[in-house]
Amino acid sequence: MEKSSLLDLHFAHRQRAIDYDKTHVELIAGAALPSCLQLAKKAQSPLAALSSVEISILGPRAMARVHRDFLGIPGATDVITFPYGEILVCASIAEARSREFGNTPTIEIALYVIHGLLHLSGLDDIEPADARLMAETQQKLLEAAQAEMLTD
Repeated sequence: MEKSSLLDLHFAHRQRAIDYDKTHVELIAGAALPSCLQLAKKAQSPLAALSSVEISILGPRAMARVHRDFLGIPGATDVITFPYGEILVCASIAEARSREFGNTPTIEIALYVIHGLLHLSGLDDIEPADARLMAETQQKLLEAAQAEMLTD
C-alpha cells in the first residue's frame, strides 16, 4: 500500500494467472499519485474528495462479470474506474497488451492503474483528442514515477 499525505491507495491482487511485480506496481502508483491529485484539485474531480482508492487486479472472468453487470458490455476490458474511488484492472489483458507495446506485464498494469487515477482526476478518453492527451499524460507520469524510484 502506498500512502500520500492526503490519500491512501489500497491494492487487492486477486488473480494468480499472470506473474507481475506487485510491489513495483504499487510504488509506481504511489509515485504518480501526487500529480494526479494536483490535476484533480484543478478539475474539482472525484479524486480530490476521496480519502482512499481501492485498486483491484483481477482475472478475465471477474472483470467480464463487472463489465457486464455495471456497464452492460460483454467480455473483459482493460480497466474500469468507478467515481467513488475504485479501480479494476484486468491482468490478462495487460499481459497481452504488454507484448503488443513492448512493456512488461508489471509496467502495463501500472499504466492501467495510472489511467484509472487519471479518470478520477477528471481526464477522459472518449474523444480521440482526449484519448491522446490521456495516453501522453499517463506515459509522462509513468516515466516520472520510474525516475523518482531510481533516485530513492
